[in-house]
Amino acid sequence: MTLREAPRSDLVDPAALHRLLAWLSPSFPVGAFSYSHGLEWAIEDGTVRDAPGLEAWIADILLHGAGRSDAILFAHAAGAIDDPDRLAEVAELAAALAPGAERRLESLAQGRAFMIAVTAAWPNAPLARAAERLAGDEGPAYPVAVAVAAAAHGVPRRPAAEAYLHAFAANIVSAGLRAVPLGQTDGQKIIARLSPVVTRAVDRAEGQPLEAVGGAVFRADIASMKHETQYTRLFRS
Repeated sequence: MTLREAPRSDLVDPAALHRLLAWLSPSFPVGAFSYSHGLEWAIEDGTVRDAPGLEAWIADILLHGAGRSDAILFAHAAGAIDDPDRLAEVAELAAALAPGAERRLESLAQGRAFMIAVTAAWPNAPLARAAERLAGDEGPAYPVAVAVAAAAHGVPRRPAAEAYLHAFAANIVSAGLRAVPLGQTDGQKIIARLSPVVTRAVDRAEGQPLEAVGGAVFRADIASMKHETQYTRLFRS
């Protein structure tokens, strides 16, 4: 049976795909290149020294840390696009989950910048209503902002969540290339090997209640807290 004969609910139409590619491009103005998610301290500490170490570090974050939590938050935020009170509840939890000041800055600053850019360039009524509900000085957490934009524009949740986590992982890889340092080919190999890990993280988030949010990557959380005391820094987290 051909793909045309077997329509699926998670297929992305070209217009929605173009939006998703634009929103999660490294050039989208959220300042993602400024953040390392605590990796910079882990490199200085010697925990991450090479490509295998970087890959293992990111895989753990995807499956047991912020990647897992973000995937669950993403699903619930997307599902609450027409429920303002529920959406506010998800956004409040997402903001409270940050283990330290720098990780909070990383998520909320990117979420705020994302909402500003996407509502200016891709406005529509559902997005405007959600943006108004999420408005604040700090802004929504990044996964909540992307989930809301995707839902408002009819981008299926599953591919949107996978694209979000792929971009999240790729940004940490990019930070590792600059700070370890590693070559560009090494970086692409890591991204390729992390692809099934991203899918697994999204799979595991499917059907999870909001109360299941949480992680167990204590070393990464400590790294993000230690980062603010580093003497020299390339990144903001």
